Amino acid sequence: MLARIETYYLEWQVGSYHIAIYNDAVRSHGKRTRMDMIDPFGRTISYLRVSVTDRCDFRCTYCMAEDMAFLPKKDLLSLEELDRLCTVFVEKGVRKLRLTGGEPLVRKNIMHLVRRIARHLESGALEELTLTTNGSQLSRFAAELADCGVRRINVSLDTLDPEKFRQITRWGNLDKVMDGIDAAQAAGLKVKLNAVALKGFNDAELPEMLRWAHGRGMELTVIETMPMGEIDADRTDQYLPLSLLRAALERQFTLTDISYKTGGPARYVHVAETGGRLGFITPMTHNFCESCNRVRLTCTGTLYMCLGQEDAADLRAPLRASEGNELVAEAIDEAIGRKPKGHDFIIDRRTNRPSVSRHMSVTGG
Repeated sequence: MLARIETYYLEWQVGSYHIAIYNDAVRSHGKRTRMDMIDPFGRTISYLRVSVTDRCDFRCTYCMAEDMAFLPKKDLLSLEELDRLCTVFVEKGVRKLRLTGGEPLVRKNIMHLVRRIARHLESGALEELTLTTNGSQLSRFAAELADCGVRRINVSLDTLDPEKFRQITRWGNLDKVMDGIDAAQAAGLKVKLNAVALKGFNDAELPEMLRWAHGRGMELTVIETMPMGEIDADRTDQYLPLSLLRAALERQFTLTDISYKTGGPARYVHVAETGGRLGFITPMTHNFCESCNRVRLTCTGTLYMCLGQEDAADLRAPLRASEGNELVAEAIDEAIGRKPKGHDFIIDRRTNRPSVSRHMSVTGG
């Protein structure tokens, strides 16, 4: 057995640096070790975002149409299949995993999946398990999430005004979200707020949101709206470049660029007046593609290598074709091998259609 492994190592040492390192570990120690996923541009893929459902109990106007047609339940991967795919990615070098939706906490028995994935935290194979939520179900699940090893979460919140909150979410109740944030902090979860900057809607209140968030020990990240999926609104009316927002904020706050990173695309500043951090996610004005370390898996087993491109890989078929994971691993390798350099988002009145046809809820942002 040892001789065969050594021969395999020598045959592949010239062909691929990374394979050489992997097989040297096998030769020396007699056990399998992880292999990083490296895309064609030399970026290491270590972050997986998993959309566990495309369904949501809100209908945010920048995200989806009010009358949405969601996937039939028969098309969804089971929780066991999602766990199996996540495990393959962890074995292939994913160190951070984020559960998203739609709204992930509306998926039936979602905590079963969280507990299954949490075993990789206990083993040390996974550094972090997080989720992004609209907060509507947090009061039910915050304590259990913390018990599973989740240490921080992102809550999407675009306004502190109850009437405007109802307007932007169509169906949401701000009090319920606030109760969820309270429950999350009481459970010891670190909360970061995500706010989509919308021209003429919440831009004027973002300074107050910043003060409120930092006053409660929470970070705030603002995000440019993205042209994904057909919605009822005109995105050219919603779009606010964050360069303009930052200039407006700097009339009230002292913002200093810092090198702080969480593994995602945000660029952070320190706010002197509040002592907290403010993040900017700028897919339109200053894309973050050069350092992209992530891929996105949908609840149907489709892998998107880029949020802003249509190219995808089907992992459901190889997953179900064998009880082993070799076919899935090969499909992942093939997909990573064609990860694009970046996205091509455009919002203007001449381009009166989304850059990609799928809604944000399909891939979870």
